[in-house]
Amino acid sequence: MFSWRRLIKRANQSTPPTTLKLSLVAAQTSNDVLLALQTTANGLTLAEAKQRLTSYGRNEVASEQKIHWSSRLLANFKDPLSLLLVILGVISYLTGDLRATILIGVMVCLSVFLRFFQEVRADRAAEKLKAMVRTTAAVHRQGITREIPLKFLVPGDIVHLSAGDMVPADLRLIESRDLFINQATLTGEALPVEKHAPPVTDNPENQLELTNICFMGTDVESGTATAAVVTTGRSTYLGSLAQAVTDEQNISNFDRGLGRFTWLMIRFILVMVPLVFLINGLSKGNWVESFLFALAVAVGLTPELLPMIVTVNLSKGALDMSRLKVIVKRLNAIQNFGAMDILCTDKTGTLTQGKVVLIKHVNIEGDEDESLINYAYLNSFYQTGLKNLLDLAVLKHDRQVAQEVEQRYRKIDEVPFDFVRRRMSVVVEDKQGRHLLICKGAIEEVLNCSRYVKIKDKVIPLAALHYQQRQNLTEALGQEGFRLIALAYRELPPSKQVYTVADEAGLTLLGFLAFLDPPKASAGQAIEQLKDYGVGVKILTGDNELVTRKICHEVGLSIERVLLGHEIEAMSEEELALAAEQTTVFDKLEPLHKQRIIHALQSRGHVIGFLGDGINDAPALKAADVGISVDSAVDIAKESSDIILLEKSLLVLRDGVREGRKIFGNITKYMRMAASSNFGNMLSVVGGSIFLPFLPMLPLQILTNNLLYDFSQVSIPTDQVDEEYLRRPRQWRIDKLKRFILIMGPVSSIFDYATFFLMLYVFNSWANPALFHTGWFVESLLTQTLIIHIIRTNKIPFIQSRASWPLILTTLLVVAVGVWLPWSPLAYTLGLVALPPTYWFFLIGFIAAYFVLTQLVKRWFTRRYGDA
Repeated sequence: MFSWRRLIKRANQSTPPTTLKLSLVAAQTSNDVLLALQTTANGLTLAEAKQRLTSYGRNEVASEQKIHWSSRLLANFKDPLSLLLVILGVISYLTGDLRATILIGVMVCLSVFLRFFQEVRADRAAEKLKAMVRTTAAVHRQGITREIPLKFLVPGDIVHLSAGDMVPADLRLIESRDLFINQATLTGEALPVEKHAPPVTDNPENQLELTNICFMGTDVESGTATAAVVTTGRSTYLGSLAQAVTDEQNISNFDRGLGRFTWLMIRFILVMVPLVFLINGLSKGNWVESFLFALAVAVGLTPELLPMIVTVNLSKGALDMSRLKVIVKRLNAIQNFGAMDILCTDKTGTLTQGKVVLIKHVNIEGDEDESLINYAYLNSFYQTGLKNLLDLAVLKHDRQVAQEVEQRYRKIDEVPFDFVRRRMSVVVEDKQGRHLLICKGAIEEVLNCSRYVKIKDKVIPLAALHYQQRQNLTEALGQEGFRLIALAYRELPPSKQVYTVADEAGLTLLGFLAFLDPPKASAGQAIEQLKDYGVGVKILTGDNELVTRKICHEVGLSIERVLLGHEIEAMSEEELALAAEQTTVFDKLEPLHKQRIIHALQSRGHVIGFLGDGINDAPALKAADVGISVDSAVDIAKESSDIILLEKSLLVLRDGVREGRKIFGNITKYMRMAASSNFGNMLSVVGGSIFLPFLPMLPLQILTNNLLYDFSQVSIPTDQVDEEYLRRPRQWRIDKLKRFILIMGPVSSIFDYATFFLMLYVFNSWANPALFHTGWFVESLLTQTLIIHIIRTNKIPFIQSRASWPLILTTLLVVAVGVWLPWSPLAYTLGLVALPPTYWFFLIGFIAAYFVLTQLVKRWFTRRYGDA
């Protein structure tokens, strides 16, 4: 069983022994940090940097190793069914049966090489999605600032950060000015967080909340800073996630089910083939002939085209999904899409738009006030420096307002933001020459500077009632998950040209701006559609509970229970598995929490999909049965995922579920048909071997029959699947499939034995083995080829459900070949002879009776056991 604690332990073991813990560094003063890192404010010397690069290694995170084409080809030959056919082919060659060797070789090549070429094509498409970050950092070495590639950074380097920079390693701030870091890719929070240099006095539960630590992979929203490199490469927080991502791929539900079916068939072969060999050897005395016949029986029992059928189905599904602008990186993930019964999703950037939008602008009484938009726009438009997400949201809110205010006002001065005041002001002049100071910032800070309040064009002094109104309003909006800032203004004499913090007094409170990262337009409909298809949705996010509740309400997702990250920490694997099934929302999570939750749900038998777009989602994307990322995902999320949605609409999720179930339905059609038919034929072989004085069918005839039948099934990937079948998750049920084989196989044997009776007692073939072989060869081939039209649907075939035209044509073609072969030039080589005209009338009756009986047994089986 997967252990998240073991993963953390392994990540820690890979850390160089001199690496410092981030929590300890965060608690130290800047000078103590420099001493601990054995560096100075002027940075390392070039010699020190070179020595540390040797000790710590390059500043690179882990990445997946590319599989060489030869290794991939060999891996396809390692498939149990392919190995079995190779062994049988070698034995045929050693025993001198070259015709059987060639036929087996054709089967192996069709299966292996088609799958190989499909996988290579998929890999090439995936390579185009993988991007490597090639960038530099401003590093202070030997007192000189220089730009060097990120991979050459070492612990102890002094780096400079400014707006737009990517954080190049895990850093401890030495000094900073108005620094805002966007940590959305690690935490899921759309809004940037403040970072500053003073030591952290408390120890937060989540190290991402350390206020003086900047993490690799995040980026600078605004401000500047100087920082010391603490950890690099795999020792960084991002590095530990990347290592988890590039660990060996988990065996998916699809692969496990396919493996179980394969070994089920191998067990059948191990029982039936020795039995056939012994019966024929003992009863007929020709052990060499019996051995060759048993060898052919082994091939006949083997669903040798299963790997090819699977690959063609998956490849067709990938092609169909590409038309929906969905890239499938790993073919097996399509079927897992259909088997998925729980979709776990991150919130920011997946369910939400991943951007901050101004939703409300209200006065202190909670009423919408359009004047707030004008004042807010002036403040955001005229402030200098890099505008944060809130400013951008204001500027994009109403372009008509923008044109009006830009024409009516000009900027005079501004009082910049700082972390002490937590507010900033802009002074503008209108057409009448009046100066207007517009202040925005944290609610308490703006309120402390206000003496008046404006309500419906009336300015009145702030009173105790207003403070209570403000508290009620902000609490209500906060409960809905809004990010709030206050807005106030003051008219000033036009003679003044320079303004200071002292002018932020006696303000008039206008009201509040409420921001939110809103849900995507398609999110609610997508969740409803998934529910209709039997897929439950759970939210796994690093965001806070209030924001998550708001989004869940917006998209129509009911919240049964909320589980927080620190609660998960205290749970055992068994406790978490039980709690996870009953929980809809998981909040304040770290990346490995998400991974743990997915493994917990998988341990309860669920097939899990995960939808995410950030670095913090990468371990969960890797752990899920199907990892899905979106168009705006970071590179590491795309690399970890199996499926990438290139469109912003989430409605394609339903199409993916349908496609996965369609593929699974078509694969299981082949399995049910091939396995039950082959099993029925072998029951007939065993019975015939007991009482017949000759072999029931020649080895070459068995191989030819098997090859023709398999050819008729190649077009199954084009077949339609009943709508009712698509409505619920489809997972492997090997016990049910085995029951289907054991019930439907003997049904086909009934008509084989009827054919035996016909050939022996009606056409008197006791002394004419060739006639007997031909009669059974044709009956066996035609019945098992045509019966796919019964097995492929739970409905009445041809009336309520019709196969695709390619499947109809291939079955008719094989039937035509089967009828033609006894009169063809190949008849002598295959040991076939012409059949009496009356045989065909009996055969038509057998086929009709077989159809009716199979339909009746199938309906009984479905009512009692459900779909196989």
